[in-house]
Amino acid sequence: MATAAKKITLSSSRDIPFNQLVISQANVRRIKAGVSIEELAEDIARRTLLQSITVRPVRDADGNETGMFEIPAGGRRYRALELLVKQKRLAKNAPVPCVVREGGMAEEDSLAENIQRAPLHPLDQFRAFLTFREKGMSEEEIAANQFVSVSVVKQRLRLASVSPTLLDVYAADGMTLDQLMAFTVNGDHERQEQVFERLAQGYSKEPHLIRRMLTEGAVRAADKRAQFVGLEAYAEAGGVIMHDLFQGDDGGWLQDVGLLDMQVAEKLREQSEAISAEGWKWIDVAPDFPYGHTYGLRHLRGEQLPLTEEEQATRDALQAELDGLEETYADAEDLPDEVDERLGEIETAISALDDRPIVFDPEEIARAGAFVSIDGSGNLRVERGYVRPEDEQPIEREVDPEIADGVSTISARAENDDDHMIADIETTAEPEEDDGMKPIPDRLMSELTAHRTLALRHAIGEHPDVAFLAALHALTLRAFYHYGSDTCLELDLKSVSFGAQAPGLSDSSLASAVDGRHQTWVAALPKEPGDLWDALQAFDSDSRRALFAHCVSLSVNAIYEAYNRRPRALAHADLLAQAVDLDMVAAGWEPTIDNYLGRVTKARILASVREAKGTRAGDRIEHLKKGDMAEKAQELLAGSGWLPEPLRTPGHLVNAVDDASAVETGQSGGREVEDAAEDGGETAMAETELQVEDEPAEIDMHVIAAE
Repeated sequence: MATAAKKITLSSSRDIPFNQLVISQANVRRIKAGVSIEELAEDIARRTLLQSITVRPVRDADGNETGMFEIPAGGRRYRALELLVKQKRLAKNAPVPCVVREGGMAEEDSLAENIQRAPLHPLDQFRAFLTFREKGMSEEEIAANQFVSVSVVKQRLRLASVSPTLLDVYAADGMTLDQLMAFTVNGDHERQEQVFERLAQGYSKEPHLIRRMLTEGAVRAADKRAQFVGLEAYAEAGGVIMHDLFQGDDGGWLQDVGLLDMQVAEKLREQSEAISAEGWKWIDVAPDFPYGHTYGLRHLRGEQLPLTEEEQATRDALQAELDGLEETYADAEDLPDEVDERLGEIETAISALDDRPIVFDPEEIARAGAFVSIDGSGNLRVERGYVRPEDEQPIEREVDPEIADGVSTISARAENDDDHMIADIETTAEPEEDDGMKPIPDRLMSELTAHRTLALRHAIGEHPDVAFLAALHALTLRAFYHYGSDTCLELDLKSVSFGAQAPGLSDSSLASAVDGRHQTWVAALPKEPGDLWDALQAFDSDSRRALFAHCVSLSVNAIYEAYNRRPRALAHADLLAQAVDLDMVAAGWEPTIDNYLGRVTKARILASVREAKGTRAGDRIEHLKKGDMAEKAQELLAGSGWLPEPLRTPGHLVNAVDDASAVETGQSGGREVEDAAEDGGETAMAETELQVEDEPAEIDMHVIAAE
């Protein structure tokens, strides 16, 4: 006969006054974790106690109950209630719902309550936040209600808005939280699912790859086109901006590229109409022009409008104030905020007065034009006053007056007697001794000037200073004046345009520096080439040397061209680089996907990482596909100082890592541990923590309201 199963009897529950409760030493929780006592107290004040406290009667030596109860499990709730009592928000004898336990060990109760607690799945929390929002709570109200920041609320709402299909995959542990975060970059559910299907067919499913695929074809908000149009104008026109709430995204990505390009073209057209109204013959408009696009065009020399008396007085007053402040705080380590702000205001005002418009000759404007584009910062760039060769006025040949008279005589005779024309020419070319003062025959002129040329060569060879001045004069004519024929030196300067346009070359800091130096010399040199010799003679030696260096620099051509092999010229470029101690890292170049890593083979990518970061670093990315490998290599090489061979200066040490020494010092091995933690540990960490954008602190995903 079967015996009936014994029924379980649950522990009794009762309300116990707070002042009859004490913390038990049997509580196994020793380390603080989760919600703070202050936050838990506020939550209890708002929602009351959501979970009963487990207690045991306190007995005396004889085993009799004393009327007090100890708490082996629920100490944090007790501390929160104690805080409310101290704040006089809860009565000392307020009844507390408790479960009274008998038998067994108190430590067992404490351990079981903490271990057997099942944490809330993150997805349930995301959906709960979404439910709050759907019921009319604002993001700020949700944040206050759950004791989290508004940015955390936005993150969780964004996670809940991912495609339901992907949320189901995440709920079934088919995706990590990091991967789910990456899918929030693009809110298009169809696009999210397409990317997920593509990932399922490949090996790599890294979050950075998901982000890249979801933003493929989009334009970064930092792009100069986006800055030129303005994010607000783009959004008002219906453009969508994708944001990454879990990583820095530099403002996000503009998804509607066609709309952006249309807005750019329209705004450039409007701006160019105002420029065209100035009377230019042509206006060339484009978002960007290649570096060296003005090569071969003559640049007009305009005059800057002078300051009015009132403007000059204002500038003098500002300059005096600026000098006074700089003198007063010359020895101060840190400037007061108001002084620093005032200095900025003064410098801005002075720059505005100095940056006055250039006035050109109306006749020259009628045959010149302007380039209208966008600079690297997203501002309008206008390059006025360029004359194309076909628009130049024809050059009238200079004829000696005496020769002109002789030619006129010959022509007159030819009109009267064609039969004697040849004889007359020959007679004029070789005058008789008694014919008086006639032009020196061309042949004799050539012979005489040959003697003078030889004498000049010898004399200039004996006077290095004059030779330098003459060479500087010839080079400056070629570099700054369109015709450049006012010299007897057979020196030429070829300022080669850049046939190979590297990405971002025209907007680079080096391009701005070279152009700025050139414009400084344009302002210092005379407008007419005939006045150049006297101007150069008046220059001091340092100015002459600086101008000479600039002119020579414009002729440098160290560009490799597959169709024009010049191994000796490139070898000479190495010598020049050594002579000037060229450092491409200091010049601002570093390897990126666009300028190197995305355009070479996987073998070269691996070689670069191994050389800069060690063999183990290369081994860790060897299994990746090329796109992922390039992206990871860009992160590893950032700030490393590594350069590809064509950019290295002979004699400079390569910033390479020696694997053996790196392991000894912990550089390579330590980094490997860090990378392993990032690669293998991120998933586990992500299941419990979210990183708030621009906030270093990690946020606990499993907020237990009562704990």
